[in-house]
This record gives sequence, structure tokens and C-alpha cells, in this order.
Amino acid sequence: MHAQPTAPIRIGFLADITGTVAPSGRDMLDGFQLYLAEKGSVMAGRPVQLIVEDAGGVPANALTKARKMVEQDRVHILTAPLLASEGYAVRDYVVDRNVPTLFAVCSADDLTQRKRAPNLIRTGWSSSQPTHPFGEWVATMLKFKRIATIGSDYAFGYEVVGGFQRTFEGHGGQVVQKIWAPLGTPDFSPYVTQFRRDVDAVFAIPVGADVIRFVKAYRQYGLKDRLPLIGGGLLSDESLLRGMDPEDAAGVITPLMWSAALSTPQARKFVEAYTAKYQKDPSYYAETNYSGAQWIDTAAQNVGGKVEDTEGFLRALRAVQLPNAPRGPMRLDGYQNVIQNIYVRKVEVRGGHATNSVINTFHNVSQFWTFPPEEFLTQPVYDRAYPPCRYCG
Repeated sequence: MHAQPTAPIRIGFLADITGTVAPSGRDMLDGFQLYLAEKGSVMAGRPVQLIVEDAGGVPANALTKARKMVEQDRVHILTAPLLASEGYAVRDYVVDRNVPTLFAVCSADDLTQRKRAPNLIRTGWSSSQPTHPFGEWVATMLKFKRIATIGSDYAFGYEVVGGFQRTFEGHGGQVVQKIWAPLGTPDFSPYVTQFRRDVDAVFAIPVGADVIRFVKAYRQYGLKDRLPLIGGGLLSDESLLRGMDPEDAAGVITPLMWSAALSTPQARKFVEAYTAKYQKDPSYYAETNYSGAQWIDTAAQNVGGKVEDTEGFLRALRAVQLPNAPRGPMRLDGYQNVIQNIYVRKVEVRGGHATNSVINTFHNVSQFWTFPPEEFLTQPVYDRAYPPCRYCG
């Protein structure tokens, strides 16, 4: 008698391997595959079949690929896409089908707020989560009073800027100019030349390859030496720092839940393993997918590998806590979004190598920051017009 081979746990992996944000999408896959390699592609005693699909940065593609993985590949869990717009595109479908869905990168605020659902688990972040504490810190610690913002003209940009604006203005600052640039902007010259000259700093959140073009234009037009550049975490993410002129990146200050320069034993071990395997610093996309894989593995172990029991598996996914993830401790709030540390990072260049040095840590930050959730959810989701630009003129 031969033992029957154990059926695999099928994980659907939806990312952007091509298109504007491809470097980040590849890092997502690298991080997840590093974890699987360390575990011999086994979770809870069962082999893992990772089914990878490329959405290419197009929301309609994300939905098509999600349908394919659910209906044809019959995945037990879906790790959902990169862009906020892609996350919103797949949301109704995966909720209707009750597919366990883990968002390790897609940060669209409302997925764990007004559009939350029992099968949506977010271990990455919500878009405004890092900029809530950062807006407060910029106003109180850097003492900036007037700021111009520029962001990618879609949901993610609105939410990152919105979180910053709300707390920055709540602590006495003023956003006096808001500029939006389309995703995939080939030339930022027309945008950087618009910044008002009477501001203390510029807050920027372009996305993907746009970041590299933006910081280059910012320095070429002489703004870098006159106006400090701060922004959302992606402005200095490791996946993009690699492609920048170090002088373009030097001094940029941003908040995020990861830095490849973190000094904890868990962070160092992860960075060393990732760098050895891929010859590059791990970005947040890599870390969140590594820890996302660990989250799935932990839940699978806690149900004895019985991931076919969807409700039992979902209960286990909601109950996981990772006290020693590379980024720091992770647990979920009552809305199934991760509570975690947020690090304020400043880009330092040593020997031509740019790194995100951590200059401040906010511990146990929730998506609602210090606002009562019930009160927070009565406001609109951050968008192009909210919060309104009361000081623009």
C-alpha cells in the first residue's frame, strides 16, 4: 500500500509583474517565494501550489485574473493585487464568492473600513495609516507650517495625501496647494515648476517608476536645495531607491512600516536572506509578502491544514498574531486591518548606496490613528476633493 499524496494548498498570487509598477510587483513575488523556499514549499504538512497571475497594473485585468484563479484553479486563498484601484476592482467579486483574500500590499483604505467584509484580511497597510502619525510629526517636530502636495491621480494618492493633510492641519499646519499627476506621467517638468515658492516643504506621493522621474525633475529644477522633500512611504521605497540617482533621493523623509535598515534580529535575518537570494535590498513589497506568507502558514497550521473549511480557515486568519515579523509586531484590529509600527525614515547615502535610516518610531498604529473608529467612518473616504483644500488660493 502506498500512502496517498497530500493534495496541495493552492494559493492564488495576483501581482503586477509588467507595467508601470513592475519592479514593485516582482519584489512582491520574490518576498513570498523566499518564505516558501525557506519552508520547502510546505505549509501545515501540505505542499503549496503557488499560482501566479499578472494584472499589469490594470484594474480590469485584476478582476479577470482573480476570476480565473477562483473558478478554474479553485484556490483556497487569494493574495490580492498591488494597486488600490485593483483592490477595489476585485473586492465585490471575492466578497460575493466568500474567497479568503489576504491583502499584503493593496492599501485602499475602504477595503477594511466602509467596504470591509469577513473574508478580507489585510496584513499590509491602509493607505492613510502611515501618514496620519506623519502629518502630526511634521507639524510638531519639523515645525513646517505651509506645504504643497503632489500625488498620483487615483485612489491611493488621494488617501495618502488625505491622511497627511488631516493630521497636519489638525496640528496647526496648512496645505496650500494640491497637484495631481496621472499614473505613468512621462515628464514631471510641468508639475514641479508649478509649486508655490512660499511653502516650507513639498509632500509627494507618485507611484512606481513615476517616483524616479519625479525626484530627478525635482532636483534638476533646483527645488531640492530650497524646499525639503517629504512624502508617502513609496517615495523612498527600496524597490525604487535602486533606480534613483542617490543624490536625487538623499534627505527625503517618509513614513512606512518597513525599512531595510531596521536593526532588530528578525529584520536583519530577513534582509540577509533576501539580499543573498536576490542581490538587492528588500522593499516593503518584499517584506509584506514574506510576512503575508508567514501569516497564511500560521493560520493553516492552526486549522491542521484543513484550508478547505473556508469558515474555519477565515477564523484562523483573523486570529493570527505575529509578534516577531521582520517589520515588527503585527495583529489585526476589529476591522481586519493590521496594527503595526510606523517608522519615519530619512534617506542617507553611504558609499553611493541609499538606505532608509529610521529616525522615529510610532508603535502599534491602527488605521484610525487616534480617531474613534465610529467617528472616523462617518466622514467620506479620502478622495480628490476630501479633505477640501481650505488654504489653497
